[in-house]
This record gives sequence, structure tokens and C-alpha cells, in this order.
Amino acid sequence: MKYVEKRHEPEVFTQWKALANVNEDWQPTYGDLRGEPKASVKRSLMREQGYICCYCERRLTEGDSHIEHFQPQSDPTVDPLDYGNLLCSCQNQIRKGEPRHCGNLKGDWFDPELLISPLDANCEPRFGFEGDGWIKPADNNDRAACETITRLGLDLPKLNELRAGAIEPFLDDSLSHDELGQFVSGYLTMGADGRFGEFWTTIKYLFGDYAAA
Repeated sequence: MKYVEKRHEPEVFTQWKALANVNEDWQPTYGDLRGEPKASVKRSLMREQGYICCYCERRLTEGDSHIEHFQPQSDPTVDPLDYGNLLCSCQNQIRKGEPRHCGNLKGDWFDPELLISPLDANCEPRFGFEGDGWIKPADNNDRAACETITRLGLDLPKLNELRAGAIEPFLDDSLSHDELGQFVSGYLTMGADGRFGEFWTTIKYLFGDYAAA
């Protein structure tokens, strides 16, 4: 789980909500959000996250992602249009046989004591990884990390295999120490296209010391 630093909401979204000021008979709801205002929100969220899922860090694409309410909009105390509570998670429509994970698996479950937030600047070091792609709490006594992994399905075989695939190139014995360091540094740097590498925190956890060397 990579820390997501929120930015300002897109102007188109702000203007759409402000229409309520000139129309006393209309109040914006999330169900009304569509067209360019909704598209602008999703684009903005994807850019904030470097085009990786807010939970598992798979690559986000327009067709395989959805806007995620971290605190579920079913909670009457939550403003469904609060941009600060919005993220972008992978998986849009679940294909037959595909395991649900991340936002789709979490659904309306929320417990502030047990769900680690990607909006928390200290979220990254609470998870550890093995060379085979397995995710684990960095501290075995961290109950919230354990529960977050389970509730988001971050330990599904599918995701473990994808993380293992991301790890494999860094295990190339032909790479010198300096070459590995350059490889890691490049991977952990946001690209010119605004994208982070998939499974960014996995690579940082396992190989980050090489980049610092």
C-alpha cells in the first residue's frame, strides 16, 4: 500500500457541485455524478496515485478501475462527494472466475482501528514482502495490518504471483551492485508519464537499500 498524497479536486467537479447554488431544487449526489465531472474525478485520482491501485498497486487502466470511497458512502456521516475520501481502486466489472479484491472485496466494511488507509503517511512501512511475492504485516503484532490484508484480499494467489513477477527482474544475477542500484532507483522514481512502477512498495521494501547505496 503506497501513501497517496491528496491534491485539490478538479475544477470541473467543483463547478458541478456549485450548480446547487443557482438551483434551489437540486442538490448534487454521487448518483448524479456522471459524464465529464465524474471522468475528471477519476482522472485526477489516477494521476494522484501514479496510475497504481490505492490498495494492491496493480496498474490502473480506465477500463479496469473504479472510484473508491475509503469510508463507505453508506455511512450517513460521510459526504459521498468529499474528494478527500475518494481513491481509485482496481477492478471495475468482475469477470467470471476472477477473485474479488481491494475495493470490491472491502465493500461497505470500515473500521478506523483495523483498516489501514493509503491516505496515512505512515501506511507503507506497516507491510512487508517476501521474495515470492507474499505480503505480510511488517510487525506480526500489528492487528490492523493483518486485518487490512485479509479484508482487501492482498494475499490472494493472483496478487502474490503478480508481485513475484515484478520482483523477478531485480533478482537477475548478471546485474552488478551499481546496475541493481540504478535499476531500483529508476523503478522507484515516477516516470515522465506520471506513472509509478507496479507494486512500488514491494520493490522498495525488498530492494530499497540498493537505491540508497
